[in-house]
Amino acid sequence: MDKGLLAYLLIPLLSAVIIPFAARNRPKLADILANVTLLAGLANLAWLALRPSIIRGEFADIPGDGFSLLLVAAVYLVALCVTFFSAWFIEEGLPNRSAYYSLILVSVSAMCGVVTTTDFFTLYVFIEVLAVTSFALITTDESGAGLEGALKYFFLTFPASALIIIGIAVMLMSLGSLSFESLRFFMASDLPAGPVTFGAALMLLGFIIKAGVVPFHTWAPDAYQGAYAPVSAHLAGIVTKVSGVYAIIKMATLLRFFDGRAQALSEMLMFLGLLSIAVGALAALKQTNLKRMLAFSSISQVGYIVLAAGLGTPLAIMGAIFHLINHATFKTVLFLNSASVEKSAGTTDMDKLGGLEHTMPWTSWTSIVALLSTAGVPPLSGFWSKLIIILALWEAGLKGYAVLALLFSIVTLAYFMMMQKKVFFGKKTPAAESSPEVCAPLLAPVVLMSGLIVALGLLFPYFYVYVKMVAERILL
Repeated sequence: MDKGLLAYLLIPLLSAVIIPFAARNRPKLADILANVTLLAGLANLAWLALRPSIIRGEFADIPGDGFSLLLVAAVYLVALCVTFFSAWFIEEGLPNRSAYYSLILVSVSAMCGVVTTTDFFTLYVFIEVLAVTSFALITTDESGAGLEGALKYFFLTFPASALIIIGIAVMLMSLGSLSFESLRFFMASDLPAGPVTFGAALMLLGFIIKAGVVPFHTWAPDAYQGAYAPVSAHLAGIVTKVSGVYAIIKMATLLRFFDGRAQALSEMLMFLGLLSIAVGALAALKQTNLKRMLAFSSISQVGYIVLAAGLGTPLAIMGAIFHLINHATFKTVLFLNSASVEKSAGTTDMDKLGGLEHTMPWTSWTSIVALLSTAGVPPLSGFWSKLIIILALWEAGLKGYAVLALLFSIVTLAYFMMMQKKVFFGKKTPAAESSPEVCAPLLAPVVLMSGLIVALGLLFPYFYVYVKMVAERILL
């Protein structure tokens, strides 16, 4: 484990233990402790990233491979947005308020463990801790939909855990070690890779299920739709990306897809990535529930990351990393805005909504920024990551994949325009008449994230240099 980032794992875990005791008689103290913990961690990460040497492009003293630091920052940012939003979203008297914040902090600790570990068994342990906390978080409001979503999440991702642990066992018997470096060195050698590739294939399949990649995506829409509203943002924004997508990118780099090793696995990932892009986008077109539409959109965007990881070239890995970060920003905005709509209008049924732009202008315009970034419209951040992925596919001679990835970006823009029209534009519905804009604290996280989406797009050259450094380090 990267010792330079160990504190980001331990401090939220300590806060998670303290909160139930400290907030026993003062429930609001749970909000404060959770937000202060995450804000302090994020401030420290900002200090690491904004030092003069880093701004000049001197990355020698970045902890680890740089990828871990980037994802720890994304974890803390999304979690802070969710906890800050939750502090004003949660109704007074919620019986499990302290448990809710403790679970979020445990999930933050587990995600930091996932992205900083250096061996497969520890990776598996942290992913399972994350799965258990996610199951509990989905049922926060104790509704029937939340319980149903949690059960589907548990039972449909349970086979993934079994596949991962079997794959780890095969890997241990083949390599004699579970460290990432042992797999990296083995794949760089000329030794027959049959048993190792088989173990890696089982693990990859488990990560694919946890990431909600088509055809193993059926749990995702129900879990996202049924979850407590801020939890949906937490799950879609970062949790499933760390527990599944990060692990896929990591495996792709260790298996050396970029030099033709494990070619069958590479082709499988690319096919499933493109299938997810298509199925997610087409399914999103048909949805009438806002949260369910966003869930299918998330499946589609994950497809771009998996497609790039499957290609595995340096340029493709850069695109996968950048799109993973972008996904954390624009999906957090969209799911938090759906929570605001649900709180203000009392429903996420798009057929009952309309005209909310007049009463909820900030929610409407931040949604526009996020959806345009998701669709890859310049100069927002999502445009650059999709462009890198499409260029990587074209450069590798996969012109059919590149064209389809571009076409489904247009489909993404189409269903989001339909969503914006149904929810925010057009004539006011009875629901819109009595739906005022949510309070400033609920708007603060989405405004922050929307500003970050614009900034990452406009400051793309600097961020490109950093992501390029990350890709070079993890592909050594």
